[in-house]
Amino acid sequence: MATWAEFAAATPDLAAFGAGRLASAVAYLATVRPDGGPRVHPFTPIVGLGRLYVYMEPTSPKGHDLRRDSRYALHCGVEDTGGGKGEFALTGRATLIEDAALRQQLDGAASYQPKPHYIVFELSIDSALATHYDGAAINRQRWP
Repeated sequence: MATWAEFAAATPDLAAFGAGRLASAVAYLATVRPDGGPRVHPFTPIVGLGRLYVYMEPTSPKGHDLRRDSRYALHCGVEDTGGGKGEFALTGRATLIEDAALRQQLDGAASYQPKPHYIVFELSIDSALATHYDGAAINRQRWP
């Protein structure tokens, strides 16, 4: 598992592409429901301070899922049926951030003003995949 900073150091081009795709629109987070089935949620991921993180309501089903089973999969939104500007996907594990000083730093780096009652998870990275569409050619880049 890697932090965003470690991922970016290992593969700067892929991380830059991913950060751009995640900043461009709502993404989708898949978590594991209590019955073991998948659950998909729209969400706004944040890349900042060398971390990938997400804020949410404390009552959110995705938060309950991640507390119980930290595994996640993430996929950026795409603009059209042709793949738009490309796809970016991650897998990894989520960790609830409970350190008040770190939470304050993350709040300051967020792309929006998180509400004080939100909870925040850091998303570590196990794997990354980018898919670029260039006419008929499909180019994929994977990490690791």
